[in-house]
Amino acid sequence: MRFMFVVPPFAGHVNPTVAVAAALTERGHEAVWCGPPEILDLLPLGARLFATADSPGAPGGYARLHARWQRLRGVGALRFLVEETLVPLAHTMLPGVAAAVAGYRPDVVVADQQTFAGAFAAVKAGIPWATSATTSAEFTRPLVGFPKIDAWVRTRIAETAVAAGVPGDCDPRFSPRLVLVFSTPELVGPTDAIPAHHRYVGPAFGRRPATVDFPWDRLDPDRRHVLVSLGTLNRDAGDRFYPAVVAATRPLADRVQLILAAPERLAGPPAEHVLVREFVPQPALLPHLDAVVTHGGHNTVCEALAFGLPLVLAPIRDDQPIVARQVVVAGAGVRVRFGRAHVPELRAAVTDVLDRPELRAGAARIRASFAAAGGADAAAERLEELC
Repeated sequence: MRFMFVVPPFAGHVNPTVAVAAALTERGHEAVWCGPPEILDLLPLGARLFATADSPGAPGGYARLHARWQRLRGVGALRFLVEETLVPLAHTMLPGVAAAVAGYRPDVVVADQQTFAGAFAAVKAGIPWATSATTSAEFTRPLVGFPKIDAWVRTRIAETAVAAGVPGDCDPRFSPRLVLVFSTPELVGPTDAIPAHHRYVGPAFGRRPATVDFPWDRLDPDRRHVLVSLGTLNRDAGDRFYPAVVAATRPLADRVQLILAAPERLAGPPAEHVLVREFVPQPALLPHLDAVVTHGGHNTVCEALAFGLPLVLAPIRDDQPIVARQVVVAGAGVRVRFGRAHVPELRAAVTDVLDRPELRAGAARIRASFAAAGGADAAAERLEELC
């Protein structure tokens, strides 16, 4: 069978599809991708990509959009995500996705939840489609207390659907046949009754090329190791946060070593207990860690919990506050304020995730739920059932 993954140019949305595609290939199927040309660097060697039009908007593309998005918070960030990113992305990608679907004729289209063009092209071609939900934020009804904002989002999506030539009630975020949620109920927490076609398969981790050098010999075996990472898109927002974490952990330097994934220019004055690297080989590093300090990006959170690592969460925007709340409610981490995190608060948080056994036990429970869910293999099995 032939599967086409339609994805946006965001690493956190592409990486899980690589793992699922590998599982499908092992089962004897064929998997290809469709998306902006910049995702090719995220795909395995030899992967087949049907490239759509490049980044939407004026010169600068996604880099320009990201520079504007970084300054936004709350409702403003949500409006920008929908109005300036997802809707233009749908319009820009649709011609290329439709041509790829017509030419390749997949048996199933797997459309990322933020790549509306995949769902629209599949509906127009009469091909079964599944949703790839790489974050669980949409399943906790985040806008239930904001009916006007919720109505605005739904209206914009319906208008985009009609412009694409499909019925306005076609919600490209939720396939009526199969929604793959790369999380587990144990992490997502209490929700409304889960529809039968919403399948919680847990995170899908695949092999990533080890392209980042790391000084493994500088990890101190006599100290506990804590990774501090704000992800790729948010790293430049940490000019105040990184030095605060360094200062907070200075009194713990005899027993704690920080691995700070950040540009050196933002790390503040050098500190003996801090190893600064602009990029780290995160999957390879995780087994050597005792805890993670992060902005609450879904991929980083799931990767840490897959190793039973408790988290300090400093959410910035978008789905990060929702993911952070899920981790705290699950008993696997503590939350701090990103923009106003003070040194004493950060020191207490790092000490908690290192010393409180109940937080490590909470992380272990989530780890067990991930293992039981099946990950990429479970996702591949569910996709086979669509054919």
